[in-house]
Amino acid sequence: MFGRAHATLRAVAASPEIAIIGGGLVGRLIGWQLAHSGRRVVLYERGDAAGSQAAAWVAAGMLAPLAEAALSEALIAELGMESLELWPTILAKLPEPVFFQRHGTLVIWHPADRTQAQLFEQGMRAHLSADLQQHGIIKLQGAAMQATEPALGARFSQALLLPLEGQLDNRQLLTALAAGLAQHQAKLHWGTTIDDRALPSADLVIDCRGLGAQASWPALRGVRGEVIRLHAPGIGLSRPMRLLHPRYPLYIAPKENDVYVIGATEIESEDQSAVSVRSALELLSAAFSVHPAFGEARILEFNTQCRPTLPDHLPAITWDGARILRINGLSRHGYLIAPAICQQALAMIERLLDGIISNADTYNLLPSASLADALAAFGAHPPFAAAVNGVFVAQADYFQHLLKDGDCIDVVQPVMGG
Repeated sequence: MFGRAHATLRAVAASPEIAIIGGGLVGRLIGWQLAHSGRRVVLYERGDAAGSQAAAWVAAGMLAPLAEAALSEALIAELGMESLELWPTILAKLPEPVFFQRHGTLVIWHPADRTQAQLFEQGMRAHLSADLQQHGIIKLQGAAMQATEPALGARFSQALLLPLEGQLDNRQLLTALAAGLAQHQAKLHWGTTIDDRALPSADLVIDCRGLGAQASWPALRGVRGEVIRLHAPGIGLSRPMRLLHPRYPLYIAPKENDVYVIGATEIESEDQSAVSVRSALELLSAAFSVHPAFGEARILEFNTQCRPTLPDHLPAITWDGARILRINGLSRHGYLIAPAICQQALAMIERLLDGIISNADTYNLLPSASLADALAAFGAHPPFAAAVNGVFVAQADYFQHLLKDGDCIDVVQPVMGG
């Protein structure tokens, strides 16, 4: 018995079940979840254990599905609301504390920009359910506005409170996930770049490299974001703010110890050079207009990063029909939707490892197989629409739509050209 146990341990060391390439937010989160469930995991990340080279490092960690509904597809709001409910359970299981707050988001504007506020609210409501429209948006003015956020004083007479939203500390989370991976004996290879021509040996390879996966996913492009971190004691904002402006809609996320993360810019560019003077002036001027005490703040960092984005601005999970699963395209919504995306990917991974899905040509249809499983097995790449037995299924329902024997699946893609 002892000899057999020893032999099994040697086999585990030589052949992990799952190799994850890319240790940003998604790679760490799904790796930790798999290791926590008892799977044998090895993770490769070209950057350091802190995550300082990942797009996830340069972020505010805002969990704002309703606010994002004004600018994004309805699916992003749905995934964001699902993720908001998942985050507390995830954070409670990590070995290190992570700042998490759910005090809502306050959307503010100067009187000259009230038209922007109207457009913003209309955009939100167009992508939200009736329930979220009723319970997720509160109009404030006058004394109610000042009572909700006393630190702003009387500088703003109107606002929208989105009480269901929240935020977390992105850098604390990256550190806690790395500690959680180590706690569950995942093998961690920081500072290691993986070549597409020499992928690790494992039963399943999960590619979470973001823009690092462009060679194998050419549709990916970078969208540049620029962020400033300030130390501003004494201001006392209690929740994230969004300042509406026609040129630079701004967010301000207050963290622990009087640190504020300020950002706004979203540029169609893969340039990762330093923050431009124009962007810095716009961000700092807008912050000063929210609260003049920001004029005495100390600048801790100017940072830039490029977020991996697909043509439809939606995330995607694909399978090559063999042993490579790819998760990408979360764009600027990483912290907002990562738990929901990883939950969907985990369902796919379990089916792959358990042999429920065997190859891309023959799909072993069992009662637990979903439309998402079938689309992944067929190698469907967005943009597309899917119909089961002639009835189109909403993208948000792909993982919940279970298939039956004899179901006919049609995948419809747009025809390009003229």
